[in-house]
Amino acid sequence: MDASGPLPAALAPPPDPGLAALSARIKALALESGFQRCGISDIALGEDEAHLRDWLAHGLYGSMDWMARHGDKRSRPQELIPGTVRVLSVGMDYGRDGDEAWANIADGERAYVARYALGRDYHKLMRQRLQKLADAVAAEIGPFGHRVFVDSAPVLERALARNAGLGWIGKHTCLIDKDGGSWFFLGEIYLDLPLPVDAPAGNHCGTCRRCIDVCPTQAITAPYRLDARRCISYLTIEHEGSIDEALRPLIGNRIFGCDDCQLACPWNKFARRTDEPDFRARNDLDRATLAQLFAWTEAEFLRRSEGSAIRRSGYRRWLRNIAVALGNAPTTAETLAALASRRDHDDPVVREHVSWALAQHAGRASAETTAMA
Repeated sequence: MDASGPLPAALAPPPDPGLAALSARIKALALESGFQRCGISDIALGEDEAHLRDWLAHGLYGSMDWMARHGDKRSRPQELIPGTVRVLSVGMDYGRDGDEAWANIADGERAYVARYALGRDYHKLMRQRLQKLADAVAAEIGPFGHRVFVDSAPVLERALARNAGLGWIGKHTCLIDKDGGSWFFLGEIYLDLPLPVDAPAGNHCGTCRRCIDVCPTQAITAPYRLDARRCISYLTIEHEGSIDEALRPLIGNRIFGCDDCQLACPWNKFARRTDEPDFRARNDLDRATLAQLFAWTEAEFLRRSEGSAIRRSGYRRWLRNIAVALGNAPTTAETLAALASRRDHDDPVVREHVSWALAQHAGRASAETTAMA
């Protein structure tokens, strides 16, 4: 027998009952901490690393240079945090009524904000709960090496969560749990504890391609392949400067993010509705009109977006996005007045998008006049 090879299963040491009990205890504490799902994975992400490298090599990340800046640390937890041997992944539900969301999208005078951004920014809430979870574990077993993450470092969170059994990565690249859909946030704790790992989740997308077909800008170019440069979430949140004119009409009334691929996913009929107070809609963002939001001053935007994910776009991008949506809105006196109020805005990008929007309405009016002649 080659002494350097793995031991046959019959000769391998049995699982440490103490570590198994600790794993069960940590999961129980996670549920007590307000997370709805929890699992443990190892740190092997070889196939996912290759997928990430290919995605980056094709430039599908747009202007998000930080996606490539960290090299392979995103797919190698032990390089990001030395000593890491396991990752605890957790999920927190924020599911909402899909019919209500579709009705919002269908009403061209209303603004559509991605469901995750209607309430308080989840990052701080989840980090606090994860840290309290880690502190609770330390109180029981003593100090241990760990680091908490919620979108705060280069972490391949969906792959880790899949390996921990929280769900599979769907064709739209979001994580899906067959018992809860995809409406949940992810967070992680990197651990130096050699805990037993959970079984990875199997893929249950089958032949379904609803998420691919429903995407307004066809940003999902193939199963499991997202071109961020066409994605409405990227365009309205991450992208600076002008939005490609060819994509503007396709954005509709989506002013911050997009949920269409998740709304179309049949697994989301199982999504849990949450009554987490922090995730309840603020500032009537689930029913506000475009004209109402376009009227916000910068001071009002900063006040109303405090503690909210929409702060990420910044005021000028906020106005740019709403100008596009107003260009796609029905031609009404309120819409035209809202656009006219920003015609001379001091930001050239805002002015350009307002001018485009006004031209859209003028073009429609001209077309209608011609048709009636």
